[in-house]
Amino acid sequence: MTPLGKRVPMALAVAGALFAAGRHGAEEPPAKNPWLCQGAYYTEAEGRAKLVAYAGTYSDRAGWEKRAEGIHAGILKGAGLLPLPDKTPLKPVLREPIERDGYSVEGVAFESAPGVLVTGNLYRPSPRRAGERRPAVLLAHGHARDPVTGGRLSESKQKLGGMLARAGAVAFAFDMVGYGESTGVHKTDTTLRVQLWNGIRAVDLLESLPEVDRSRIGMTGESGGGTQTFLLTAVDPRIAVSVPVVMVSAHFFGGCECESGMPVHRSPAHETNNAEIAALAAPRPLLVVSDGADWTKNVPEVEFPYIRNVYRLYGAEGKAENLHLGDEGHDYGPSKRAGVYAFLGRHLGLDLARIRDAKGAFDESKVTLLEPASLRARP
Repeated sequence: MTPLGKRVPMALAVAGALFAAGRHGAEEPPAKNPWLCQGAYYTEAEGRAKLVAYAGTYSDRAGWEKRAEGIHAGILKGAGLLPLPDKTPLKPVLREPIERDGYSVEGVAFESAPGVLVTGNLYRPSPRRAGERRPAVLLAHGHARDPVTGGRLSESKQKLGGMLARAGAVAFAFDMVGYGESTGVHKTDTTLRVQLWNGIRAVDLLESLPEVDRSRIGMTGESGGGTQTFLLTAVDPRIAVSVPVVMVSAHFFGGCECESGMPVHRSPAHETNNAEIAALAAPRPLLVVSDGADWTKNVPEVEFPYIRNVYRLYGAEGKAENLHLGDEGHDYGPSKRAGVYAFLGRHLGLDLARIRDAKGAFDESKVTLLEPASLRARP
């Protein structure tokens, strides 16, 4: 295993395929599985009615936690991850860092399982000081139009990574399955399984960094990356702060196999939707970012009140917030990022003064957008 921090030429052998169907207790669906909830599975009215019905199944924290336990198990079983696979060596390989104003960025690759390569970029505060303990943020991306130069290499991800690092966090932006430099094919019956497992192992990678404070790990992502964010938060308690962007909905389940291609929402033993899955973050800090032009347009009146009521059962209403931008659309633009910087800053203990201008606004001008070739994780 390559010691983390030692920089050597990339030599990971990518052998084998994605997890085989049926492993780890998966209930593999037939081609048209009646348990799959895909795309706009419900009308808006039906989604609202489902939340009312779900709320009627519990009346206190104990009742919610019993329901949450069933949802948690349903997600893992539906994804074919119950029991969880054995964790094999990550074999991380890091490229030489590129130094920028107040941060550095480097390509990173690791194996989430033998032959399954996860690629990304690690953003770290600069200069680094021995003995410092830093919060960390996992950055997931959505379905970029260009699977090679979009995704983790996009403007929004580079600015998020650089800004968070300048504010004192270690940030890791990683590729979706089959996007960028990662291995595998994106649209398969088991993409959701591999992608969720890749997220779990990405947290392992962050925890292996000596400067990372394991109690302060956050995650954010937009669209399909928002799905990754609330699914990983639901099943991995190490995510201490969760920020799903433009994805939480009671009626829309995501239209890609990586979001709804396995029976994580419905089975003979459970039924849920993405708003309720997001609520499994409770009582950890949660910011739901929504807009007025997609399936998150109803969040302030439908999904967020349900989530807030779950937090109320813990006496933690103040830890759940909704940033709704009714005049905006489906993206991770500047105003969305500004709200996320503020939220992560409060809950992860970031030095936000380092990324504000003289008027107190967040200033992304000191983050350098790099060409994709310089951000490669593989040579």
